[in-house]
This record gives sequence, structure tokens and C-alpha cells, in this order.
Amino acid sequence: MSTVLAARRRRGVRRPGRLVAEVMTVAVAGLVAFPLYWMLLSALKPTGEIQSADPRPWTLAPTLEHFERVLGAAGFARYFVNSVLVAVVVVAGSLLLSFLAAVALTRFRFRGRTVLLVMLLVAQMVPVEALTIPLFFLMRSVGDVAPAFGLNELGSLVLVHLAFTLPLAIWMLRGFVAAVPAELEEAATLDGASRLRFTWQILFPLVLPGLVAVSVLSFIHAWNDFLFARTFIISKTENQTLPQAILVFFKPEENDWGAIMAGSTLMTIPVLIFFVLVQRRLVSGLAGAVKG
Repeated sequence: MSTVLAARRRRGVRRPGRLVAEVMTVAVAGLVAFPLYWMLLSALKPTGEIQSADPRPWTLAPTLEHFERVLGAAGFARYFVNSVLVAVVVVAGSLLLSFLAAVALTRFRFRGRTVLLVMLLVAQMVPVEALTIPLFFLMRSVGDVAPAFGLNELGSLVLVHLAFTLPLAIWMLRGFVAAVPAELEEAATLDGASRLRFTWQILFPLVLPGLVAVSVLSFIHAWNDFLFARTFIISKTENQTLPQAILVFFKPEENDWGAIMAGSTLMTIPVLIFFVLVQRRLVSGLAGAVKG
């Protein structure tokens, strides 16, 4: 009985180091969440409060007029659908291609394998801005052969996003695939399972946490993109994405900050929903927890 009471007392007393860590965690979480809070607050504030010289971290008269103006803007629904379409295709393509590439680079030995791995690493070091203009001319040439993937088409955004997300995705999944014991594949082979069956029925579920992490990174990259969308979708307004729709509220005479913040809030909601749906597997995925 005394041992149980002593254990309860030890659990009730927090160590100073743990208390400091918890305080720092709360402080960092507050710094990260504050911009989101201010964005939502500005979207709910009346125009007069947004432009006030004495901003306050609250509002006494919340309004939805900015959201109504954004949702009522011409083409907003179309832009939303375009963003969803590009993001979904990029996520699906990244998962499939990165998984197959990671399996090939981990389970097979072939000439040029090391060079390919180094090239994937180098691809992460090149600034996106430095490749924008060369990619513009490349997409223009691709459009002559495959019009669906040329300029002013959503296919061009899909190709570019895949090119930038695949190297990181392959590197991440390579560690997950390598963590699966080779003995497991040998046991499956002895039981009569083919390599294809082992890959999709055994290996694929084991690396699922890594696939979830890759899907989140790919989705955020494609969903929040403005640079490529602005560069490749030039004159075909019906193929513009959601980040471009917010440009409507940037006006030469005066920016509509209420609508801008409302549009940014609407753009953030799908990302938060997607994150909530996969957060449990995302944590284990980022931690690299693969059980053989």
C-alpha cells in the first residue's frame, strides 16, 4: 500500500526539467498558432476594425461579410475544384511512384543506383525559383507534343509538382522500406507468395505511416502553390487555382484585407481537415516507426 502511495506521489510531482519543456512547448505552439488566429480574427472583423490604427486581438462585432464576398466572387468554386483536382492527382501520383521507386532502390542492386540516389539528394538543393523559367520553356515544348500537359493546362502543374515532391518522397520511403526485414520477404516467398503479392499485401501496409507522411507533404506543396500556378496558367482563367483567386482582392487603390484573410482561411480549412484525418499515422510516419 505504501509503495502505491509513493508511486502516486512521484507521478503527481513534476520534475523542473519536464515543467520547463512543457512551458516551452506551449510557448512555441502559441507562436505557431497566433498567425492562424490573427488570420481568422481579421476575416471576422468588420472593415473598420481591420484598418484601425489601434488593432485589438478580439472583436466585439464579428461578421461573415468577407466570407460572403469571397464565396460570391466569380469563378471561386471553379478555382477550388481545380486546386482539389491538382492536389489529389499529385498525392496519388507521389504515393504510387515514390513507393515503387523506394522498393526498387532498396530491394534491387543495379548499375547506377548510387548515382541515382545522389541525384535525388541534389535535386532537393536546387532553389525552386531558379528552375521556374527553364520549366516554363519546358512546359511550352511539352505542350506541342502533349497539349494536356502544356501551358495553361492543369496537367503542367501536376507534372511540375510531381517533379519536386518525388525526390523527397523517395528518400523518406526508402528508409521505411529498408526497415522491413529481408527475412520477412524470404518467409513470404517460402509460403508461395510472389514478389508482387509481397509488395502490395505485406510491404505496402508496413510502410503505410511513411506513405501518410508523404501524402501530407505532397498535398501541402500542391495546395499552397502560387508560383507555378501564376507562371504556367497565364491566359486560361478557368484553369486557375485557388491561390490565384485571392489576387482578385489585391487592388491598386486599396487591398481588401478582410476578403484576403477570409480567402486564406478558406484555403487553410482543407489542409486542417486532411491533417486531422491522418494525424495519428502522420506522427508515427514522421518518427519512422515501422514494425517488422
